[in-house]
Amino acid sequence: MLPAKKFVVSSVSSDAHMWNLVFLQLLLEEQGADVVNLGACVPDELIIEECRRSRPDALVISTVNGHGHLDGLRLIRRIRSEPDLADLRVVIGGKLGVRGAENIVFAEELALSGFDAVFEADGGIDGFQEFLATLESAERPELTSGAAA
Repeated sequence: MLPAKKFVVSSVSSDAHMWNLVFLQLLLEEQGADVVNLGACVPDELIIEECRRSRPDALVISTVNGHGHLDGLRLIRRIRSEPDLADLRVVIGGKLGVRGAENIVFAEELALSGFDAVFEADGGIDGFQEFLATLESAERPELTSGAAA
C-alpha cells in the first residue's frame, strides 16, 4: 500500500483513450493514493498547470494511440524546462508507437529526454508497480525502461 501519495494521471494531447486512465486510477487508489485523472486529449499546458496546482508525487502519462513517443517527448521537454517542475517524477507508458513489440526502441530516447521511467505496453504492469515502490524513498529513482503503465 502506498503511504498517502498523490498522482496526476493523464493521456497525451492526441490520445482519446480513457480506459487505460481509469485502470491506472483504480490501481493507484486501491493502494491508498490520491489521484487526479485529467482524462483524454489533455493539452500540455493543462497538465503543467495541474502539476503546479496539486504538486503530485508523480505524473503518470498513459498512451494507447501509438503517438506517445512524439507527444511524450514534447511534453517532457516542456516539463523539464519549467524550474518549479524540473524535479517532478514523470513516467510514461502504453503503446509508445505503431511498431508493435518494436515500440521499445522509443524507450531510451524518452528516458534520456527526462522521463523517470518508460513502460512499453507489451511489458506488463510489473515494472510500473516496481516504480511505485521507489516512491517511498526520498531519492529519485534511476532512469528505467521496460513494462507497461
